[in-house]
This record gives sequence, C-alpha cells and structure tokens, in this order.
Amino acid sequence: MTSKSFSILLLLLLLGTASFAQKKPLRVGIIGLTHTHVHGILGRKDRGDIEIVGIVERDKELVKRYADQYHFPMNMVYNTMAELIAAKQPEAVTAFNSTFEHLEVVETCAPLGIHVMVEKPLAVNLKHAKKMEALAKKHRIQLLTNYETTWYPTNHKAYELLKNDSIGSLRKVVVRDGHRGPKKIGVNKEFLDWLTDPVLDGGGAIMDFGCYGANLMTWLMQGKKPHTVSAVTQQLQAENNPKVDDDATILLLYDDANAVLQPSWDWPIGRKDMEIYGLTGAIYSDNRHQLRIRMAEGYDGFHETTLKLEERPAPYDDPFSILAAVINKDIILPPYDLTSLENNMVVMEILEAANKSAKKGKVVKLK
Repeated sequence: MTSKSFSILLLLLLLGTASFAQKKPLRVGIIGLTHTHVHGILGRKDRGDIEIVGIVERDKELVKRYADQYHFPMNMVYNTMAELIAAKQPEAVTAFNSTFEHLEVVETCAPLGIHVMVEKPLAVNLKHAKKMEALAKKHRIQLLTNYETTWYPTNHKAYELLKNDSIGSLRKVVVRDGHRGPKKIGVNKEFLDWLTDPVLDGGGAIMDFGCYGANLMTWLMQGKKPHTVSAVTQQLQAENNPKVDDDATILLLYDDANAVLQPSWDWPIGRKDMEIYGLTGAIYSDNRHQLRIRMAEGYDGFHETTLKLEERPAPYDDPFSILAAVINKDIILPPYDLTSLENNMVVMEILEAANKSAKKGKVVKLK
C-alpha cells in the first residue's frame, strides 16, 4: 500500500469513527402550545441536535392550526404529560404554556429525571420558583429559562467590553423592553387569555418584560443582588389590559451602581435594548445586531464607534442547541449564565420585590 493510499484509508476510518460517535438527537417533548414563542421550536431548521417526539395540548382547535402550519401528525399530540412520557420517554421538555403551569411541568418531570426548559420568566412568583428549584436540585435535572435577548450577539459583546474595562467601572444600566401591548400587536386569543391574567402570568408588563432587565442585570453583576428594589406601575390601556399593569419602572440599587428597568406594553415601537454606562464611556446595545460604543471627550463630547455583529456560533445562538449541549455535557454553563437556574432565582426575587414595592408604594430591601 502506498503512503497516499494509507493516508486516505486512515482519513476514511477517522470520519467513520466520528460519525459513529456522534450523539443521537436529544428527545424533546413540547408542553403546551398557548405561548406563541412555540413558533421558535416548531419552525426551527433541523440541526440534528434535537428531535421533537411529542406535544401535550388539550385545545385541539389550536393543535389543528399548528399542525396545518408545521405539518406534524395529529397522533404525536397527547392530552397529558403522563401520556406523552409513557409513550415517548423524552429526555427533556420545553414548556410553552402559561407561567403558572411551569411548576406543574417541573413537578411532573423532575422526579423522572426529565430536564426542563421554560419560557421566561421562570415562574409566576417566588413561591413557585423555590419549589421548582428544590425539585431540580433534588432530582439533579437541568432547569433552564429561555429569553430572546440571551441570543443577542450585541449583549454578549457589551458584556465582554464591560469585563475588559473598556468603559471604566460600571455605574448605571438602563434596560427597555416591550411593545404596543399584546392586544394591539395581535396576540392570539389562547395566549392573550393567560398573558393578561394576574394569576396565570403573575402580573402584566412588570412580569412579561421586567424579567428581561432583571436577567441581564444579574448577569452583568455576576449574580450580585441589588440591596433595594423600587417600582411603580401604571395601567395606561385599561380597555386592553383591565386586570393587570401595562407599564412599569423598576429601580435597582447596588453598592456602586444602579439599574433602571422600563418594561412596558405601551411603547409605540417594539424594543429590547440596553444602555451600559461606565466612568469613561457608554455602550448601547440597540438591538440584536447593532452596538455602539461612546467614549467621553471633554465635557459633553464623545467619539462613537458602531459595530454590526454577526450571529453567535452554534450552540450559543439557539436555546434548543444550548439545551442539548448542556444535557449532553458538551458545555458547562458559567456561573449566573442568562439561562441558568441560579440567575433566574435572583430574577424572581427582584420581580417579587418589584411587585410588592409597586403595590405598597415602598422601597423593598432584599435579604
């Protein structure tokens, strides 16, 4: 055998071994279809890292609409989690039901060793969150929370710049999230019914969008909690959101920094942006792809640099890729990662305090 032939044979053997060793797709069940973020997994391009093995949803009219859109068979839909688990043995589930129902998902799945990813926020209140945390730790499952902004390359670039001392020590963060309101943007009835319910969602805009800023700030502060939380809420669209707030302002105070979170269902334009201010400059994460850096010059002058960022590399660009990678132990999440349970327990403490502050008109201290 010639040297060239041997090299080709060796390459073929290595490729065959790599192919054989490749992990099977993670078996995932979808719990609920009422949260419209479910489009993200149903319409996801197949990467070979997950396999949807079943869906749980009782509303057959809603199921039919999605089945027609995404061409999945009706026989993969079950009425209960127990039926799905018995038939398909998923390794993980993703919850796209009401926030109130997140606890039931964990209560059902954790004792069976089934990992869980929920849509933000983690829970409807801190009491539910603590029960979920205890179950996840007892049964050693991953319990992750998905936020749209977790996958923004601009937020990760901003984090990197801050940690590299590019704008000096952190002093102030402003996070603005929201849109014109669920009814105004045309959210379907199945989603609207629970999203604007104070029991099923825990509040209005303060919960739906306040969690984004709390999540990002906990990440930027590497898990450090604010000393105090203050919040005010308003109902600016009583005709559309009669049971809940639709505008909130939340103030978080730390040792040498503060954050202002502005979640609202009353913005004229949909937005998810963040401003980070240091001692010598500022970072503006304008949207998913555009980031601006301003360095101070003189009293009110500055030099500005604008960056247009590409998507992050896999698996860091997609919630379900991360879910598979974490469960397969291909990656280990760093402390207080945006999707992590420890980060989102702090988020729930902040939201609980913000709700209490808004209702009582008082500053709330965190333990």
